[in-house]
Amino acid sequence: MAKVTMTVNGKTVSGEVEGRTLLVQFLREGLGMTGTHVGCDTSQCGACVVHVNGDAVKSCTTFAMDVDGAEVTTIEGMANADGSLGVIQQAFQDHHGLQCGFCTPGMVMSAAALLKENPKPTEAEIRHYLEGNICRCTGYHNIVKAIMAASGQDVSAIAAE
Repeated sequence: MAKVTMTVNGKTVSGEVEGRTLLVQFLREGLGMTGTHVGCDTSQCGACVVHVNGDAVKSCTTFAMDVDGAEVTTIEGMANADGSLGVIQQAFQDHHGLQCGFCTPGMVMSAAALLKENPKPTEAEIRHYLEGNICRCTGYHNIVKAIMAASGQDVSAIAAE
């Protein structure tokens, strides 16, 4: 067992982990932060995306020990300080970018990383960026629309599906 300390959503946390403990396990089981989902355990679906030092990573294939001392942001950290939905979360709600909601935390985290890199992405750029995130319900159309809306672009001409 080893002690890890990291800043998660602005708060310093510590815990004991085995060398094989995955970041998603530490977040969900060690810290009770269940917003980060486990979908595939193979880094294929993107439901577990979190930010480590500002970069999007798949926490189901990242060891907790490897982020010792790092700044981690989870879906719980995407809300506004008063607890209301953040801009991207609100856009997902407003534009029906979710159905079952299982992929939504990873989609929101990936969207935030994309918008940090590219503040006004095109539809094609959004679709390309989300290739590592799987949604089995929505067909992605409204997810793309939500991300475009979160970037401040006019989506009124985009038909809902």
